[in-house]
Amino acid sequence: EKMAARMVWGAVVRTGVDLRLSRALGTSAAVCRRAAPLGPMPNEDIDVTDLDSLKKYRSWTRYMKFAEEASGKPQWWKTYRQHVIQDDGAEKIDIGLPQFQLPRSQQLRKRKRVLRENHRDSELERESRLYRLRIPLDEVKADWERINGPYHCQRVAEHYGIYRDLFPGATFVPRVVLRVLYSPDGKSSAQVHCGNELTPTEAGSPPEVKFSAEEGSLWTLLLTSPDEHLRDNESEYVHWLVGNIPGNAVQSGEEVCHYLPPFPAKGTGFHRFIFVLFKQDGPVNFKDDYRPSPCHSLTMRTFRTVDFYRTHQDAITPAGLAFFQAQWDMSVTHTFHELLNMKEPIFEFDRPPVYHPPQKKYPHAQPLRYLERYRENHKPTYGIY
Repeated sequence: EKMAARMVWGAVVRTGVDLRLSRALGTSAAVCRRAAPLGPMPNEDIDVTDLDSLKKYRSWTRYMKFAEEASGKPQWWKTYRQHVIQDDGAEKIDIGLPQFQLPRSQQLRKRKRVLRENHRDSELERESRLYRLRIPLDEVKADWERINGPYHCQRVAEHYGIYRDLFPGATFVPRVVLRVLYSPDGKSSAQVHCGNELTPTEAGSPPEVKFSAEEGSLWTLLLTSPDEHLRDNESEYVHWLVGNIPGNAVQSGEEVCHYLPPFPAKGTGFHRFIFVLFKQDGPVNFKDDYRPSPCHSLTMRTFRTVDFYRTHQDAITPAGLAFFQAQWDMSVTHTFHELLNMKEPIFEFDRPPVYHPPQKKYPHAQPLRYLERYRENHKPTYGIY
């Protein structure tokens, strides 16, 4: 009990718990009491001494049916995901494009038709029997990007906090596949996926953007970074904004703000650079969003995606998403000095002073370099313990 009381007191001192509550806390820790559960525990109604009398499932299908019914019932405990992810309980608003899906009956008929055609194909059966059948991976990838790819991109964007920082309280499924390709030297290429790493040198020039679009449709393309702003954590810097894009011809669109290369400050780690594609219901007037060309003023490039969307939400709908991460390299220095015409900010970590325990007169079982810790010099002695 004394040891438990000392541990509780140490925890109180470290965490700053109110001392008026320490008595109750210390008592409960010393006697190791366990609070009663808030509801029935799982499987507490099962008699473990007579397991043979339990009802058998007899089949995997019946087991899965009972498991799905049990998982759908509300429980009083929290799952691991609910403990880790702090959710305020508010349901997010879907601001994306609606999903157009064939009825289940038509999907089954289409699937059965494909199966019948495969069974009738004698050449396909022969190649499969001789282990020479080749699967068209390009077609498999295209089907995956069309069916499961948007939901995968949404989950990754949720993990990286894209919707939280750009569209607070909202989300959308990027149903339009956005292909962004950088070609810094005209030969090699770097493609933007969902959170992959690129260097600012690779992203130094405007990329080639492709997406599937109907004839006569209009689009808006935005490139922004929620991590770069040097003064306001709630604001962003707009790097590229093109509106009224006819079809998928980005070069024929109306350039509202010209392209600016990424410039993550030195010492600030990785920054997110996000491409958002909006589908327009018709021509949009961007007169209040125009920046002069060239625009090398960070004040004029201060931007908030949620404010931009609220201004034009009756005419634009988020449809596509792609983003990459970048950290400082030598091209950022050129961007600050030559394009932005300002001193480059550098952030450094202030190391705390090196702690050494009091020196022992007769050190036992210590390394040979034990005395190096206590020499009268200012050089840090890391890695000698």
